[in-house]
This record gives sequence, C-alpha cells and structure tokens, in this order.
Amino acid sequence: MPQAEPATKNPDKGYVALLGWSLNAVEALDRFDRRYVVVAPDWAEEYCFEHDIPYVLWNFERLNDRSMEIAETLKREGVDVAIPLFEETVEWAGAINSVLLDNPRLFGQAMLLRDKALMKRRAQLGGIRVGIFEEAHDRGDVIRFLKRVNQTLLKLDGDPNDPIHLKAFDKAGSLGHRVIRTPDEIDSIPDDEFPVLMESHLDGWEFAVEAWIHQGKIKFLNISEYVRLGYSVFVPATPELERFRPQITAQIEKLIKTFDIEFGFVHPEYFVTSDGEMYFGEVAYRPPGFKVFELMERAYGFNAYQALALAFDPKTTEEEIEAFFPREVVDASGVAGCFGVYPRRRVVSDLQIPEDTEDDDYYESHDLSAPLEETVTKRTAFGTHWGLLYFFGDDPYRMREVLKKQEELDFYV
Repeated sequence: MPQAEPATKNPDKGYVALLGWSLNAVEALDRFDRRYVVVAPDWAEEYCFEHDIPYVLWNFERLNDRSMEIAETLKREGVDVAIPLFEETVEWAGAINSVLLDNPRLFGQAMLLRDKALMKRRAQLGGIRVGIFEEAHDRGDVIRFLKRVNQTLLKLDGDPNDPIHLKAFDKAGSLGHRVIRTPDEIDSIPDDEFPVLMESHLDGWEFAVEAWIHQGKIKFLNISEYVRLGYSVFVPATPELERFRPQITAQIEKLIKTFDIEFGFVHPEYFVTSDGEMYFGEVAYRPPGFKVFELMERAYGFNAYQALALAFDPKTTEEEIEAFFPREVVDASGVAGCFGVYPRRRVVSDLQIPEDTEDDDYYESHDLSAPLEETVTKRTAFGTHWGLLYFFGDDPYRMREVLKKQEELDFYV
C-alpha cells in the first residue's frame, strides 16, 4: 500500500500516466516528486479508491472506435506523457503519446517495438546483426523453414538438426516461445498459436540490457546476466560479461538511432558469440520481467520506476537525470539475483523451501505461495514460473553458482 504521506509534487515537473497496474510502480511514484495517474482495468478501481491513488479506468483489450478517448481524457487532465508498464500497453502508450506530445511518429515506433517481425526488419535496415527469421502462418511454413535452415548449414542426412525458435509476435519475454528440432515436434503446436515468428538458433551467451534514455542519449545502462533463460538472472553481471560493455553500449546507441528513440527506456536482449560478435535478439519498450527493477534497487539503491518517470517526462532537465543515477557497476553495493521456481513433480501438495536454499548466506526471501491444486499443469513452451526466490551477495560468480544450484531442488513436494 502507498505510504500515508506521499512526496510533495512539483507542479513544474511533468504529470505522468502509468499504463497498467503495478503496485511497486505506484508506491515508487507516490514517493516521487512527479504527479501521476494510474490507467488500469476496472478490477483496480476499488483498491485505488481505498488507498487514494489517482486512477482512470481503461480496458486495454478493447480496441474500437472509442480508442482515442483515453488520449483525449489524459490530455484534458493535463498529463504530459504515458509510460507503458507491460508489453500489452506499449502500443497504447505510442498512440497516447503521439497525441500528448503532438508527434504522430510515436505510434508507428510503438508498432515496431511490439511486432517482433517488423522489429527485426527495422533492425536489419539499421545494419544491426540478426539471425535468419520468417513468419509462419501454418505448420507447413515451420517444416519448410526448419529444412531450409538446416540445408543452409550443410547438414547431411542423419545429422541432428540445428534447432529453430518459434515466438509469438507480440507477447512478453518467453511467453509462447518454443524450441523445435524435429518435424514431429511441429505437430504439437496448437492452431491458435499461429501466426508466429520463426528464427534460426543463435549460439552464444544471451543477456539483457536495461537502458534509460534522455534526449536520445543513454543515461544509465545495466547489463543483466542470465544464468538460464526463463529461470534466473542477476545484476550487475560478472566481469567476463561486463568486459563487453563498450560493444554493448555501441549496440544500444545503434538501436536508439535505428528506432528513432528520443526518450524513455529500452530492454533489449542480445547474444554474444565466442568471437565477440553481437547479435540482436529483440527489444522491449517497457520494464523487464523477473523483477529486474527490484534487483537493481537492491544492488544500486535507486528506484528504477522513478527513473522511468524521469526518462519519459519531457520536463526533466539534463542535470536532474545525471544527478539521479549512480555509476554503473562501481556504485553497486553487491549482486542481486532471483530464481523463478517451476514445480518439478507432476503432483504436489506443499510448498517447502529446501534447507540448502534457506541456509545459504546469499538467500534473502521468496514470494512463493502454497499450491492451489495438486496436479501440476503440463508446461507448454517456456511456461510461467510459480514465484521467485531472491538472493544478494558480494561475488557475481558465487551468485551464478547459487542460482544454478536452485534448478536441482524441489520447492513443491
């Protein structure tokens, strides 16, 4: 719940709209000097009313001839800019900001940042390295792409196939992500998942970046190291990944230029190959999943949601944003990591934190809850974790080992 005494709001600074419901974002802006309003579906109304949270009702799933209404409502209210908190609100933010900031190009930019196929084409046009990719409208397209990719790699009969990746066009993170190696696996894809984006597999070290941008320039760049995609991440990264910071910074600058990004926040994913080449995976224009903002606050002490308000607000000064951020890596008080728990058994009845985890001096807390059902639903694609474990310590290499070890433990028994 937001604090009883919110921070004094500065009328000379921007008035921001948060698109989507995030209690952590609300609490952060409650303690910040910007006026804010939450734009969320009707289920948030009662909570906002009870806790005196400025609120506008809007259903983001409803696309119709009244869709412009939200931009006009916010403009009348005096809002300066809309901030997307979730993948599903990125297009809405683009549409609203094109009205609030009188810049029609922002809607087109948001469409590029939402559609993974358009995004990859734009990246290619900007001279950014991407793998081979195509859209698939049915299973036949997937079979042809799998064959073509492996033909290109000069595979012989009997050689194991190089995998291909299937991804939803517009879902966040690993939702809808499948790895396909054989034509048999293609039969298991439900009809309602098409159309999808298909990509060749990129061998390399995958990592994510969080970058706050003001007037087209990077103001803070964090490198998040994955231990295993979809399971675990920590910040700041190990020195062996941090040594790529100059190349990574150059890649983000190229991304900013290619996508015409003047303000806000980007969360791209890249692969670095053994010879140091960088390949672009995808980019999101909203906060990352896996509570990375909370991990950054634990490691650095600054609030990443307040940083969002600064980076989006057209009234933020250069001096203000420079003073807000610490120095990357050197100002971190330690390494913060989290692990997403998936039940490893088909039938479970209890939540039980293993002794190995509880006794580890890096372990801090968890947000897991007891199972509601005994039978664990079979995971499709990457699936959704049941909750997170949080860790903090001094050594990034030890953090990597601790997070890796959690994969072998049962939390639901």
